[in-house]
Amino acid sequence: MTVYVPEQFADDEADVLRRYFTNLDGPVFALVNLPEVVKGALFARYSRSPKSLRRLFLDEFVGELDISGDHTVDATIGLERAEQLYERVFFEYGDDSVAQLGGVHLACEQASNLLTKILEWGRLMSYLEQSTRYIAYDARLGGRYRYHRDGALLSSRLGARYVGDVDRIFDAYSTTIDAVTEHVRDTVPRDPSDSEFVYRQATRAKALDAARGILPAASLSNVGIYGSGQGFEALLLRMRSHPLPEAREYAELMLFELRKVIPSFLRRVDLPERGGAWSDYFADTRARTELAVQSLFEGSEAEPVDEVRLLDWDPDAEDKILAAACYVHTSLPEDQVLARVRTMSDDQRASLLRAYVGERANRRHKPGRAFERCSYRFDVLSDYGAFRDLQRHRMLTIDWQPLTPDHGYVRPGLVDEAGCTEVYDEALERSAALYHALRPEFPEQARYAVSMAYRMRYSMQFNAREAIHMLELRSSPQGHPAYRRVALEMHRLIGEQAGHRALAAVMTHMTTAAPELERLESERRAAARRTPVDEPSSTLL
Repeated sequence: MTVYVPEQFADDEADVLRRYFTNLDGPVFALVNLPEVVKGALFARYSRSPKSLRRLFLDEFVGELDISGDHTVDATIGLERAEQLYERVFFEYGDDSVAQLGGVHLACEQASNLLTKILEWGRLMSYLEQSTRYIAYDARLGGRYRYHRDGALLSSRLGARYVGDVDRIFDAYSTTIDAVTEHVRDTVPRDPSDSEFVYRQATRAKALDAARGILPAASLSNVGIYGSGQGFEALLLRMRSHPLPEAREYAELMLFELRKVIPSFLRRVDLPERGGAWSDYFADTRARTELAVQSLFEGSEAEPVDEVRLLDWDPDAEDKILAAACYVHTSLPEDQVLARVRTMSDDQRASLLRAYVGERANRRHKPGRAFERCSYRFDVLSDYGAFRDLQRHRMLTIDWQPLTPDHGYVRPGLVDEAGCTEVYDEALERSAALYHALRPEFPEQARYAVSMAYRMRYSMQFNAREAIHMLELRSSPQGHPAYRRVALEMHRLIGEQAGHRALAAVMTHMTTAAPELERLESERRAAARRTPVDEPSSTLL
């Protein structure tokens, strides 16, 4: 069983917290009795803070709220009357229709970076995850580095080695951050118009970007989730059948807390004949498919390939998108509209596309659903860090292979420039050796040892409308170099390999050039929004 580090609060702090959080000592808890805008703001701040959500609430939010009327509220007590009401509504309207209409903000803390990808599987939920780009992960939690400690693994003969090796990997991460930060500040001068705080934030972010590849997948993160009862039910059914023990244990923690808020929405999850049978189905099909694939592909070796490959696209995509754009403005059958589009001259087609796309003043001005008429399928072999960021896009289909060290790793040039090549390589080699030592006895938990710089293979399929959104966003100057490279190559392949030059040209907010400090403009904008009193001291960075 996993041991989580409980938070400690003073009596007066606990008195405030129990009004708004469903427990005060567990890693999973729901937010209640707060305005929706406060819950959203808490989650937004959460992603860029090293603090737990409850501590963040006490330190940065309580002083701004009027809580005088909430003295008698205790959210840690079950809601029996609410459950009775839900039962009556369910009886009349049915489970699924009502379960789509009730939502919960759930905080999931001390989750490994393997678990976060499981938590973020569902499309119809919203997530904010603690960022590796703003927070140094070498801070201690309960006196120990922040990484997952699987109970079965720790009690085995390999437990001491696991702790020792992962501690050394975190040591290397900490050393690299400091060295790269110093190197960047020595080589990139501060613009006189920037405050010391803005400069130090931007240079520190660049160092965190360079060093994050050392972090193992065991690294702990915090995730804020907002979802409907139906969304949480689907997530829990999958987690309860997952081969990773952490996922199954965490599912029970989530179910316990969610039942304090939306009890009847989740009544089927652990009924043997309902949710139990459903989870068994997931586990059975996974196991059967894995065995079948192993027998069919045994001995097959992966061929060397490019980092990003476009595997499938529609040669008639541009015709179909133009036809879809016309369709809603006519009374004709779609095939007749498509036939007419195919007779248009180049000038007519270009004019029609310009009219439909319009003047896109910024990347948030996205063309309409006609661009959903065609899709692209990519096979990607990038480092795990880039995958983590791209996986959070939900309007697409993404599947990934298990994380292993078998595809090699990426080392940023900045690490070499800072003189950390040996430290970095030793940490990555230690990661691979630990993985291979754990795998025979702990095939699932072995992945905790794999550092984020190791490459992982995954497929992404999305339509042209999602391509506009995702590729423009992920190519933006403040983006991490690893996923910027993937986004830029996808855009190039859409235009050149697929031959969809007109569609690629619609993406007018792609950014090919990267500034020396990727986060500098973002920090400048943030500073402009802050008052002088709000700006923190730079001595902490």
